[in-house]
Amino acid sequence: MPYHVLPDNGPHPAGGTGTSRGSGVNILLLAPHPFFQVRGTPLAVRTILEFLCSRGHHVDVLTFHEGEDVNLPNCRIHRIARIPGIRNIRPGFSLKKVLCDWLMLLKCIRLIKRKRYDLIHAVEESAFIAAGVEAVTRIPYVYDMDSSLVEQMVDTFPKLRWVSAALRQCEGFVIRRSLGVLTVCTALATIVHGHAPRKLVARVEDTTLLPYIDHPSNSGAGVPPEIAELGPVAMYVGNLERYQGIDLLLHAFRYVLEAVPNAQLVIVGGRPEDISRYQVLARAGGDGDHVHFLGPRPISHLPALFKHADVLVSPRLKGVNTPMKIYSYLDSGAAVLATRLPTHTQVLDQRIAYLVEPEPEALGRGLAELLKDPDLRAQLAMEAKRHVQEEYTREAAHRKLGKFYSLVESRAAEIRS
Repeated sequence: MPYHVLPDNGPHPAGGTGTSRGSGVNILLLAPHPFFQVRGTPLAVRTILEFLCSRGHHVDVLTFHEGEDVNLPNCRIHRIARIPGIRNIRPGFSLKKVLCDWLMLLKCIRLIKRKRYDLIHAVEESAFIAAGVEAVTRIPYVYDMDSSLVEQMVDTFPKLRWVSAALRQCEGFVIRRSLGVLTVCTALATIVHGHAPRKLVARVEDTTLLPYIDHPSNSGAGVPPEIAELGPVAMYVGNLERYQGIDLLLHAFRYVLEAVPNAQLVIVGGRPEDISRYQVLARAGGDGDHVHFLGPRPISHLPALFKHADVLVSPRLKGVNTPMKIYSYLDSGAAVLATRLPTHTQVLDQRIAYLVEPEPEALGRGLAELLKDPDLRAQLAMEAKRHVQEEYTREAAHRKLGKFYSLVESRAAEIRS
């Protein structure tokens, strides 16, 4: 079931249609990350922003100092002041983000003093800012829950585990105060229901990016030809944070080479320091000649990159939300292999992907089997592409958002009246 709404405190407004398209309410969107950048959450936020603007709303975006401006009708970008020494802010919880979030709080207060907003759309930890604002001003907010903040904090700083119960209480408070919650996966919706069983919830998954990439001029971009000519290619695309499982993938690839000696592993993305660390690990395992780090590539190169891949791999080890790359992987025409963990299995099954246990030998043997079986790869790729076109396009996301926001707009209108 790709979209669901549960009743909140009291019945939904009659008919559930909400504010009509083009009503033009004022919305403050809080985006606590560099916006815009081509990576998971900023891409999801851009989809939300495009939806809200197309609906006729006037949206002010408050975000970090890093990132590129976007040009959309009825949209204005506000940024926090630059903090000396704070740059290259990574995904996930960090002290850098905490400092930027404090500046966001201060600028949010200034914006609210200057302009009357009808609704706040709060992404990730900015929901705590929105909850504080709502307590004082009664401006309702939507909690856009792209990940579990408690899990991020405990994973980053394990010593916080002893206060995790208190952190979950704070998370529950923000959920209960919200007008409704958007999640990107079943696991996050379950967390919301645990805190507030009757809360208005919508699950709006991320989307494939491939139909929206203008790539004819980049048909030759991506993997160097000599790599594709050497043998079957397994490819990973994404950042190289530890939770992505690159260590696991490199250890597993040794088992791949035992069965498929000419196999190649291509890793796309990552910061220079991450690439250097993993290059050392690959050389130490004796696989250096078969492992190729291409570094970051523009999103416009994705179709060309995928064209050279026999198998696309997601060895992720942590997190409950499904990686955004999975949806483009499924749409690529290549077979997908992923670890059998909730981060993947809430979207993937054996019909559309090859799932393996998150252990080096299991991943390696599974990847080798897939690389040796072109018929299995073709079958998985065909089923995956059909499924993603039904459920994970931008049109599907807008349809799900429309149902959710019709209810939200009705409730916000009731509050204003």
